[in-house]
Amino acid sequence: MSKIPFDEKEMNVAYTVPNFLDPAIPESPAWTYPQSEKDAVKELYAGTPTWCLSGLETGLFAPSVIPDNIARGFVIEGSPFDMADYGGPDMFGIEWEYVPVAGGSMVRPGTPFLEDANDWRKMLKFPNIDSWDWDASGRENYDYLHNGKANMLWFLNGCWYERLVSFMDFEGAVVALIDEEQKDALKELFAETTALYCKLVDRCAETYGDGISGFTVHDDWGSQRAPFFSPAVGEEMIVPYMRELTDHIKSKGLIADLHSCGSLEMQLPNFIKAGWQSWCPMPMNPTQKMYEEYGDKILLHVEPDLPEGASEEEQEKAGGEFVKNYFNPGKYCIPNYMYFPQKMTPAFRRGMYRASRQQAVSSL
Repeated sequence: MSKIPFDEKEMNVAYTVPNFLDPAIPESPAWTYPQSEKDAVKELYAGTPTWCLSGLETGLFAPSVIPDNIARGFVIEGSPFDMADYGGPDMFGIEWEYVPVAGGSMVRPGTPFLEDANDWRKMLKFPNIDSWDWDASGRENYDYLHNGKANMLWFLNGCWYERLVSFMDFEGAVVALIDEEQKDALKELFAETTALYCKLVDRCAETYGDGISGFTVHDDWGSQRAPFFSPAVGEEMIVPYMRELTDHIKSKGLIADLHSCGSLEMQLPNFIKAGWQSWCPMPMNPTQKMYEEYGDKILLHVEPDLPEGASEEEQEKAGGEFVKNYFNPGKYCIPNYMYFPQKMTPAFRRGMYRASRQQAVSSL
């Protein structure tokens, strides 16, 4: 645990922010931390946390210099981006259409760009990422990124399976994963795209420097009820390429975080084999059960325990109990504020922070 002793003055509120995931919840407090929020995140991933994160310590960054962020309708950077400009071609030239009511984009309807994975060398044109205006992006986002937080660069909104769906549509993609006549070509395609992603990691690290702490890499693998493909298929077809990217990210001293939607408990061993340091599961996943089984191997976002209708005092106590149950040496977690914002009340955060800081003291 951290070597910074707890001081009761830390419980003074330094600032508050609206809960953007649930505006009905009162503004979330940040305490008077004994170190920068960025350093706190770094130490958690190193296994020596100073406190249990509340979700305010990280920032999100999705720069418009990467065409996919515009195409997919997800730009977050220093200057406001006009939503009217969302959609259009991604880095491979696939055309996307932004749907405002859905808050995201979909590939424009039509014949799949790639009908057989064996044809990918003829059909796909890989981007020249050096032609993008990285210098301008670095200058324009410098102040935005140097904010004391651990900024995670949201990476590509689909790297392997989701990227394949954009090339082949869903049915074509899932068939290609198991078709013996396409599998070898598909592995070659994944190898080439992964090499491209490693180059993108290099360019982002060079451009944004210490303004970013890691990458949140996007690849959805499941529906509300089950994965799109079996663990055996995932292990053979995708895990080796994921591992190549996570190894590359971590070699630069940066965090490799996974975003993958769906019911994916049975794929969690694959995520661990692939080298991901953390994953935030959606609500249909048994996060507390997964923590018990795998919390010593990957940093999971765990659903908070908060009784419905709890008083403020009970909420604060629940925050302390959460730390006791799910934040232990060698087996830490992050509360799942992304999918359970209603449980991350100010009182729960207060109890969680105090308990985790006092736990740090007791371990000295």
